[in-house]
Amino acid sequence: MTPYTHHIQVGWGDCDPARIAYTARLPWFALEAINGWWADALGEVAGWYHMEMDRGTGTPFVSMSMDFRAPVTPRHILDCACWPTRLGTTSITFRVEGRQAGTLCFEGEFTCVFVDAPSFTKQPPPEDIRALVEARIP
Repeated sequence: MTPYTHHIQVGWGDCDPARIAYTARLPWFALEAINGWWADALGEVAGWYHMEMDRGTGTPFVSMSMDFRAPVTPRHILDCACWPTRLGTTSITFRVEGRQAGTLCFEGEFTCVFVDAPSFTKQPPPEDIRALVEARIP
């Protein structure tokens, strides 16, 4: 299966005095890609917002790990490939790889836990979400 790719136009405001993206923006870009993955998978423009507000299912993060490989700049579109790598009883792990002009800039693993949004209690993913995620795990 081809991973979902989220395209980000890195702006001047995303950068520090060294003229590369602030370190803190890289997880932000990865989370934008994961939100885009959810929107694409669910067929909803709103991604996490739709899941939380309309479906009552939240997915707060419990772990993030990133490795930085090359600087991110405004010179090229940042292509963030994103896909789920693991679906547990109550959690999901995503891999995100950010590239500019074919160069790997960062890669990371991001794990969320499924919760009932109103009570913020851990729960298994709804069956339809489990099915769509399982179909997208390589």
